[in-house]
Amino acid sequence: MAGLWVLLGTLVVAAAVGLGLRARNGRVRAPRPAETRPLPEAVHEALDPGSAVTLVQISTTFCAPCRHTRVLLSSLAEKTDGLTHVDLDVTDRPEVANALSVLRTPTTLAMSADGRELLRVGGVPRREELLAALRPHLGAPTP
Repeated sequence: MAGLWVLLGTLVVAAAVGLGLRARNGRVRAPRPAETRPLPEAVHEALDPGSAVTLVQISTTFCAPCRHTRVLLSSLAEKTDGLTHVDLDVTDRPEVANALSVLRTPTTLAMSADGRELLRVGGVPRREELLAALRPHLGAPTP
């Protein structure tokens, strides 16, 4: 009988953790406090100086959600003035992910032209939530 209670307790805890992780997936978060670490060169080179916001997608080769994120962000950038999307594959460059404090892929960083992190999204972004968070930084209405 005790084994049944242990099994039941384990299932309840696992379900709670799973629901918590699902709720966090794709949520737009404010940037982390500014650190003294310089921006990695790969990210600095990827920023578009002519764009108000560059969406920097951090991904890896075998990440299935990264493909979905790439399609979503590319489409969003094509339809939105002042928005650019770049995809950085960090499979062979873990130092880039480490410097940006990225622990999972995909992670999307919205960066200003001068390299400031405006917001970040862990997982596949929710399109409407991301657009709403980007509007103040774009300076123009978005579709």
